[in-house]
Amino acid sequence: MSAEREQYAVLHYAEASLKGKNRPLFVRRLMHNIRQALADLGEAELRPLAGRLLLRLPASVPWETVAERLGWVCGLANFARCTPAPHDLEAIKRALDALLAGRQFASFRVQARRAFKELPFSSQELNRELGAHVLKTHATRVDLAHPELTIYVELVPRLALLYLEKHPGQGGLPVGSSGRLLSLLSGGLDSPVAAYRMLKRGCNVDFVHFHSYPYLDRTSQDKARQLAQLLTRYQYAARLFLVPFGEVQQHIVSAVPPPYRVVVYRRYMVRIAEALAQQTGALALVTGESLGQVASQTLHNLRTIEAAATLPILRPLIGMDKAEIIQQAQAIGTYAISVLPDQDCCTLFVPRAPATRSELAAVEAVEKALDPAQLLALALGGVQEVALCFPPPRPEPA
Repeated sequence: MSAEREQYAVLHYAEASLKGKNRPLFVRRLMHNIRQALADLGEAELRPLAGRLLLRLPASVPWETVAERLGWVCGLANFARCTPAPHDLEAIKRALDALLAGRQFASFRVQARRAFKELPFSSQELNRELGAHVLKTHATRVDLAHPELTIYVELVPRLALLYLEKHPGQGGLPVGSSGRLLSLLSGGLDSPVAAYRMLKRGCNVDFVHFHSYPYLDRTSQDKARQLAQLLTRYQYAARLFLVPFGEVQQHIVSAVPPPYRVVVYRRYMVRIAEALAQQTGALALVTGESLGQVASQTLHNLRTIEAAATLPILRPLIGMDKAEIIQQAQAIGTYAISVLPDQDCCTLFVPRAPATRSELAAVEAVEKALDPAQLLALALGGVQEVALCFPPPRPEPA
């Protein structure tokens, strides 16, 4: 690609920079994910370069699309569209002129960094030289504290990278660097945020949604599909398991006293999810539980529910309040889907006064009236698996 037909971006990774001797493993995973995120946007070249990544793409690809995709990549601290120049002061000035062409700004500063020390000039010398050049070519002034425009210059082997605007990344770790999880996904606000927080910790996340169709309509399944598809943009591939739970609930209602039914529902959801986790290779389950938010999420009930599990249950929202969860749901785009009305399985056969301080021995005693193998087979026999991917496949030509 010639200079007129290509564009560049410099990408800075987040926690991978702290991984010492293991850093190459995390950087390779991050590069793999970036290539997947941009896979349908044309031929791209991505290479590591002195503690950062340099991306080259065709100039025909809209930068807004590239920036949107990069903004969803977990493990990136920030990124910027940049202009490369060789290690020559006059060439750097020419690149800066092109970068600033047509811009007006009342104040500026130059912020140069050297990741490559074998140069004939220091960062401070470059700051002064480029600052003086800008003052000659633009009606502006230097403001080191609160500039209207910051000119960033990064000196790396064989290149100087110039840019004006940093875009924030997701931070965290690259997806795929921390193992696989299975997330219990409702249609509400909490569980999608919990799944997202584990994606940021480098996990691949598959999803399981419990529904009560045909006793209730399909709206909760539709929401689960939308939420899982949205979250797949952070990890590029996932599976969603739609589990019929209505008949299991009927068996529980017929055998379990009303105060314990919600806790027993949850214990069977955990058992069913663990059976699916064995199929996916998940090492733990994820829920959107927040301590004390509803009756089933008291400390006593969480303990009783978790006793049904053999895998760890991760609760990334456990100490968050509803306002914090809503704020993050809005930030990641799940809020608008989660607030749509639906008929969730948790609204079916709900007792008026559920127990908030259940004792494990009492719950295990009432569960003796149930046949666990029968109920698991009942639910697992009707599971529908949905494969999800991002970028979504292109429609076939007519």
